[in-house]
Amino acid sequence: MPDLNVSNRLHTIASQIPDNIAIAEPLRGITGTRTANDYRTITFRELDDDVNRIARGLVNFGIEREMRIVLMVRQGIDFVALFYSLLKVGAVVVLIDPGMGLRQLLNCLSQVNPDGFVAIPMVHAVRCFCSHKFPNSIHNVTAGRRLFWGGTTLTALRQTESCEQFSASTKPDDNAAIIFTSGSTGEPKGVLYSHRIFDTQVHEVATRYGIDMGGIDLAAFPFFGLFNAAMGTTAVIPEMNPTKPAKLNPKKFMDAADAWQVTQSFGSPALWNRVAKYCEQSGRKFKTLRRCVSAGAPIAPSLLARMKKIIAPDGDIFTPYGATESLPVASISASEVLKETAEKTKTGKGICVGNRFGGIEWNVIKVTEKAIPTLDEAEILTTNQVGELIVTGNQVTKRYVTGASDANEKSKIKEGERTWHRIGDVGYIDEQDRFWICGRKSHRVETEQETMFTVPCEAIFNQHKSVYRSALAGAVISGKKNEEGVPYREPCIFIEPKPEEYPKTKHAEKTLIEELRTLAKSSPLTEQIKNIFILKHFPVDVRHNAKINREKLSDTATKKCKHNQVG
Repeated sequence: MPDLNVSNRLHTIASQIPDNIAIAEPLRGITGTRTANDYRTITFRELDDDVNRIARGLVNFGIEREMRIVLMVRQGIDFVALFYSLLKVGAVVVLIDPGMGLRQLLNCLSQVNPDGFVAIPMVHAVRCFCSHKFPNSIHNVTAGRRLFWGGTTLTALRQTESCEQFSASTKPDDNAAIIFTSGSTGEPKGVLYSHRIFDTQVHEVATRYGIDMGGIDLAAFPFFGLFNAAMGTTAVIPEMNPTKPAKLNPKKFMDAADAWQVTQSFGSPALWNRVAKYCEQSGRKFKTLRRCVSAGAPIAPSLLARMKKIIAPDGDIFTPYGATESLPVASISASEVLKETAEKTKTGKGICVGNRFGGIEWNVIKVTEKAIPTLDEAEILTTNQVGELIVTGNQVTKRYVTGASDANEKSKIKEGERTWHRIGDVGYIDEQDRFWICGRKSHRVETEQETMFTVPCEAIFNQHKSVYRSALAGAVISGKKNEEGVPYREPCIFIEPKPEEYPKTKHAEKTLIEELRTLAKSSPLTEQIKNIFILKHFPVDVRHNAKINREKLSDTATKKCKHNQVG
């Protein structure tokens, strides 16, 4: 089997467009509107040399193949250079979202049992304070000022004399990274990536979206930003906290887009909603943005329509679909949504995420909580039947290395040498081989009469002019369960009004609820729902600030319904 190391894609790009800027990160201390001169930049040739020099330094420092190294460095030149350097030496890069909270982060990293940390000083300080959790972490590199914790520094690694091309002899299925899920629907799990998976992801994304060398990306999501170096795309790092995209300063974001004449950008729906609102209020538009990508949570057709108005006239918005364990799976454009699928979504048919990426195979199986050891034991459904989506392909991961002991048993299905992943979403495949999401399997509400899915039900309430978004949740009241042990619930709907429409008095809130009850009765999908609760803001995930934390809402619904019963 020939060698494959995804870091070698960078060397190929550097040999073709050596003088193009690979990364531009904002210089600190700049006030006012930035120009392109207010950024620290590195060309592809310089980045390739930097990666080779750091990689040799890592080897000299003692980092070897298969060592698990946690990478926690701020998004920018150092982050990208270190990521590719670690891949180049054959180490397993551990990536985790720092926004998940310190306790959960430490627990996840402890389960990995890393051999070292490549991180900023603050992370090393915490590591030392919690050293009992990381007994094998002896290969530590500081990106910044090293204090009392020993190890070496990124500056020292960069002083390695040779920058000649260097790469460990890795095979396609050799381990490359452990990437943690966001934990938005349960405990975060460490997903094992191979070089084949990374290489496939880069190829599929570039092919599907027609990404050619020379483009300029405003990289609002660090993980996707890593791909830019492997595709020949300039990554412009925006001034923002990537763990809080909903708090982005949209003016600075637009200023960066104008200064660099960006051609594409990747961000979460929460980010694009904030940018779209700013553009509507200020009258600004993106001058050169032609490819906009949004992922992390379903994106409303209304937001797609708003975004279409602020990008270049010949541009489009794309919404790739997948999961940390299987990415990318499918994609659809805003043009297709607004022309063909949006009206069906409004009536409760689900959200269409489009057609499969090349190499992906998929099926919809009957919903069950039970493990499915082999594909022969799954009940595969036919077109337009709602069930659980399973996928297989070269970008589909084979196993978790951390998390619950039965995580692999519950999520993976074997078919000979192939592994199918149970994504956990329910929906159906239509006659055009497009998948329509009806929600997360774990978020369905089992009543004694029927099974209710989040997306179709919420679409009915989202038609109200005052509603920004809604969320179906189930209150556990009776204690009764179905044949698989899933408790029957009382269906409830939570409403997050548009900020300007939030009821200011009890009377206004009561009027809104009555209007929503009338709306619920208008559809067989929602006629069971009697409990309606108004919230100013929904709890959301830490990674994209867009996925609704329905587990919290279900707990709230249970408390409210029990209180109402007592009352």
